[in-house]
Amino acid sequence: MFVVLIGLLWGLNWPAVKFMLTEMPPFTIRAIAFLFAAIILAFIAYVRGQNLLPATRDVLPIVITGLLIIFGFNILTAFGQMVTETSKAAIIAYTMPALTAVFASVVLGENLEAQHKVALVLGMAGIGVLASENFGALLSDPTGPVIMFFAAFTWALGNVALKSRTWSLSALPLTVWFLAVSSIVCWPLVLLFEPPWEQSVPSASVLLTLLYHTVGPMVVCYTLWTILVDRLPATVAAIATLLAPIVGVSSAVILLGDQLTWQKIAALSLILVSISMTLAKRTETDS
Repeated sequence: MFVVLIGLLWGLNWPAVKFMLTEMPPFTIRAIAFLFAAIILAFIAYVRGQNLLPATRDVLPIVITGLLIIFGFNILTAFGQMVTETSKAAIIAYTMPALTAVFASVVLGENLEAQHKVALVLGMAGIGVLASENFGALLSDPTGPVIMFFAAFTWALGNVALKSRTWSLSALPLTVWFLAVSSIVCWPLVLLFEPPWEQSVPSASVLLTLLYHTVGPMVVCYTLWTILVDRLPATVAAIATLLAPIVGVSSAVILLGDQLTWQKIAALSLILVSISMTLAKRTETDS
């Protein structure tokens, strides 16, 4: 049930962010979510009796990892959705597991299995199929897909940074700090580029969606993810990664009116196979 809930909440977050962007600018959305999610998760960690103070040696790595895995990914996906369809954005973003495998091989010296190489090829093939949907428009304005690819790139680098050391904190307090760092960096950008006093008050529906974005994908999903990783093999929990793009694409078609084309179906299928192959070896090991 936890896995299904994570997949649903993270998947539905794609059209939720697109909807919020109709009335709120991207830095403001993320800054509010980062701040309140960090506060709520810090309270949860405190109630659970978890240590919230990192070792001195972890401070700089926390900043770097947080800027990659939370700030970079979330900011880029928000901007990416401003200039491309949400369904396309979600499909491109989920090339990240295959990219993570490659970066882990290069940076951490992990063995890149043949299936990981095939997974990367399939993921890139999925992007190629997606690009063929309107190749002329892509050549004239590739901004959206490029931003989304860099979002996946950033998330993959962040995961490598996360795996590169033994942390002094457990997963939930680490997430608190990643969110706190992201909030600290994001709020000056809000004041500089999106002054709150120059913004109009969003509608009630957008504010409710912001509440969902903060409490659901940020707080609930990260909390449940921590519990899952404690109780289950990591790859069993990672099934949620497979559900999220499916929910993201289908909900964008239903809620936002994105057109469901054969290219999107083919691209999503290729990337889901890519994710499955990336996780397959670890599943065998965990079992």
